[in-house]
Amino acid sequence: MSTPQELVACIEKLASLPAAYHRIRELLDDPDSSVYQVADAVASDPGITARVLRVVNSVLYGFPGKIETVARAVNLMGMQQVHDLVLSTAIIGAFSGIRPARMHMTRYWQDCIYRGLAARASAKLMGTGDPERMFVEGLLADIGHLVMYQANPEGASAALETARTRHIPLPEAEISHLGCTHAEVGAALASAWHLPNGFATAIGAQLMPAMGGHHMTEAALIHLANQIVATEGQENADEAALAGMDPMTVATLEMSVERIGSIRAAVQAEMPAVIALFFPQA
Repeated sequence: MSTPQELVACIEKLASLPAAYHRIRELLDDPDSSVYQVADAVASDPGITARVLRVVNSVLYGFPGKIETVARAVNLMGMQQVHDLVLSTAIIGAFSGIRPARMHMTRYWQDCIYRGLAARASAKLMGTGDPERMFVEGLLADIGHLVMYQANPEGASAALETARTRHIPLPEAEISHLGCTHAEVGAALASAWHLPNGFATAIGAQLMPAMGGHHMTEAALIHLANQIVATEGQENADEAALAGMDPMTVATLEMSVERIGSIRAAVQAEMPAVIALFFPQA
């Protein structure tokens, strides 16, 4: 059995966020910082600069005309949105060299992108929360599983098999085999990486959003996105997604089969282009 922090300690030796991201965080926390300082921090890393400009000029944002400089991107998007965009690309980059033998990494990252888009689309549809922040939180929501399969592949695989054969929720099986859930591990990683306030809370509360406190709505949107991803491709997928949700979250979000269908359709329309953005070689 392990604590979430012990599992995260194993992964921290292999994955870290780039210096440019940490500099952007420092600037955001400094009330006297400027847009131009943030732009300079982004531009200090050529890889991040290229990814930011590629994504900003994509259908994900839909700005008119071509944006050719980081400074213009920051001016148009704002410092917080640029931070979130840099974070999303940095997360994928940090884990690019980690390929647990028992995970199908292409499918894993596709599901992460799908979850992020579902959380983003949900926030936009319901007019609650920050859609771009929700994309990053959705992208990160399942990172605990990547940590588990890297740090304790036998325990993670055994938990999955137990959940399937005994028809019990996966988090219950994870507690039995590893001592914690993937949500708890994801929250521990967000804390270890000193991500913005709320990330760890929302990710940790995704299984039971009412435990999210001030970040309950974010946790609820991740919870909804999880169900949309889990039921993709199933018969009557939208009905299954609604049935799989925590009843209190259904009531809080005033969720319906029709709303889930609208969110799923929006995600399916965006998925190919967004996958190509984050994984251009795929």
